Amino acid sequence: MFKWIYSLWIRFWFSAQMAGHGILVNPLRSALTVLGVAIGVASVVSLMGIGEGARQAVVSQFESLGANVIVVKAMEPVAEFAPEFAAELEEIVPQLKQITPVVYGEATVRWRRDRGIAQILGVNNKFPEIRDHDLVSGHFFSNLHVEQRSPVAVLGYNVASGLLGGRSPVGQTLTLDGRTFRIIGVLAPKGPQQAEGIDDKIVIPYTTALRMTEKKTVPEIWGKAGSALEADLATVQLGRIIARNLGLDAKAPTTKPAGEEDVAVPVEEPVPPMEEEPDDDKQLGLKTGKDLVTITNLNQLVQEADKANRVMTLLLGGIAAVSLLVGGLGIMNIMLVAVTERTKEIGVRRALGAKQGDLLTQFMLEALYLSGIGAVAGVAAGVWGANLFARYGFETAISFQAIQIAVGVAIAAGLLFGVYPAISASSVPPVEALRR
Repeated sequence: MFKWIYSLWIRFWFSAQMAGHGILVNPLRSALTVLGVAIGVASVVSLMGIGEGARQAVVSQFESLGANVIVVKAMEPVAEFAPEFAAELEEIVPQLKQITPVVYGEATVRWRRDRGIAQILGVNNKFPEIRDHDLVSGHFFSNLHVEQRSPVAVLGYNVASGLLGGRSPVGQTLTLDGRTFRIIGVLAPKGPQQAEGIDDKIVIPYTTALRMTEKKTVPEIWGKAGSALEADLATVQLGRIIARNLGLDAKAPTTKPAGEEDVAVPVEEPVPPMEEEPDDDKQLGLKTGKDLVTITNLNQLVQEADKANRVMTLLLGGIAAVSLLVGGLGIMNIMLVAVTERTKEIGVRRALGAKQGDLLTQFMLEALYLSGIGAVAGVAAGVWGANLFARYGFETAISFQAIQIAVGVAIAAGLLFGVYPAISASSVPPVEALRR
C-alpha cells in the first residue's frame, strides 16, 4: 500500500515538474495567457467592488434617517398640516411611539463678525429618538422650550466645529435673522450626505421655526414605530386617516383630540382603492390628479434600494465575467498549440512508460498553473483598481465573496478549458507521436 502511494506521488510530482517546465519554455505565450485571466478576475473584483460600494452608500443614507421611521409629506401647500395634527395622530395610531412636526427654512446666521446662510430644521423634543441621533455636547431642547417658542438651538456637527475650531460652542449665542439664539447642544456627526445633511443644519423648536418663517402649517410629519411590523401597520392607518381628512375615503377613521375615546381601526380590512389599491408597505400616494400627500415607510425604501443595488452589482459582475470566459478560451487555445508543438515529446514520454493518466495530469496542471497565477494577479489588480476609483470619489467596497467567486470561476474555467487539450495529448498513440 505504501509503495503504491509513493509511486503515485512520484508520478504526480514528475508531472507537476513537467507542467512547470512546459510553461517556462514559452514565457511570452504563457504571460499573455495569464494576462487574459488576470484581466477577467480584475474586472470582476473591481466592478463588483464598485457596485457593492454604491449599494452600501445608498442603504446607509436611508438607514441614517432612523429605523422604523414614517414620513408623512404634503406635496402641495394646500395639503400641509396643522402642527396639532401630529399630536392627534399619536393618539389615534398606537403603533407610533414618537412623532414630530417638521419645518424647513433658511436663516441669515451671524456669529461674532461672520455672516452666512444656514439651513434651519424645526422639530420637537422627540427628534433624537425618532432619528436615532445622539449628541456629543450639551443637551437637546425640552417640550417646555417647544411650548414657549424658546430661542434655543442645537447645532449640526459641521456647523458647531466651524464656530470655535473644534471646541464646544454650548453656552454661546448666535443670531438667526436678527434674533439671538442660545446654543444648548451639538449633534453627533452622521457623515457626508447622511441623514439629509443634518451635520450642516441648525435644529430649533418647530414653534420657533414657524414664527421665523411666518407660517401656520408644517409640510412634513415624522413618526417612529416600535418595530418594522408596526411601521407597516401604521402606514396603512395613516393612509386611511389622511384620505378621510382630504375627503377621499368616507370609511376611514377621523382623528380625535386627546382625552376622547380612540377609534378602533380594523387593520385587517383592505384599503379602499382610490385609483389603484396601494400596497401596505410601499410609498402611499393619495391621487387627486396628482399626489397631495405621500406616506413613506423608510424601512421599505431601504429594502428596495438594497434589492436594486444588488441587482446592479450582479449585472456588473456578469458583464465582467465575460472577460473570464475570454481568458478561459485563451488557455484552451494555448494548450492546443502546446499539444501540437510537443507531439514528439509526448511520444517519447509514452515510449518510456508514461501512462495516459500521467499526460492528462501534466496538461491539466499546466492549465491550473496558468489560471491560478492569473487569478492571483487579477485579485491584486482588481483591489488596486477599486482603490483607484475610490480616490476619484466613487464608493467602493471589496468583498471577500466577490474575490472568492472571481478566483473560483477563473480556476474552474482554466480546468474546464484545459480538459480537451489534456485528453487530446494523452490519447496520441506513441508510434504516431514518434512518426510525427
